Amino acid sequence: MSKRVSSKYKIDRRLGVNLWGRAKSPINNRDYGPGEHGQRRRKPSDFGTQLMAKQKLKGYYGNIGEKKFRRYYEEAVRRRGDTGENLIEVLERRLDAVVYRSKFVPTVFAARQLVNHGHILVNGKRVNISSYQVNDDDVVEVKSKSRELPLVLEAIASVERELPDYISVDYGKMTATFMRAPGLADVPYPVQMEPNLVIEFYSR
Repeated sequence: MSKRVSSKYKIDRRLGVNLWGRAKSPINNRDYGPGEHGQRRRKPSDFGTQLMAKQKLKGYYGNIGEKKFRRYYEEAVRRRGDTGENLIEVLERRLDAVVYRSKFVPTVFAARQLVNHGHILVNGKRVNISSYQVNDDDVVEVKSKSRELPLVLEAIASVERELPDYISVDYGKMTATFMRAPGLADVPYPVQMEPNLVIEFYSR
């Protein structure tokens, strides 16, 4: 699990964006970085721009570790087609990302915790690995004993996020079906993501 769970909004301030589009984000009140030099604005170098793109993508999915994220990049390169699109697909197939997209939880960090604590089933079997890769037509389900958790009920009632069209959710049964692989344009990111710059960063 990420060591930055308790400090997730520090990621927003460090990157200077409301990464998850949440009303609670401190960047809504202070749109500059932390520290005494936080308000200085410098034009970033090409390397800095690429690094920022990587940090945004890593941070958005729960501040994934560098070793794991590099493996995702290598998997994206190995697959046919556009490498940037492939990277987004691999990230969106993570089980914690699917739980988050399905609005069973308010944050991707909560999604990771829900999975790790054994509250999620995939095709009827318990899976407690947040990085588990979901396949097309897989059914992700909140365990019956976990459906009354306040965290889950509040997330479902929230209007903060919309469901993407590549996931079909039945809140009566607390199930979500991963319909198809999304492209970058399909994913409802609150901020602009630039996977092409991430690819450039790793291919230097």
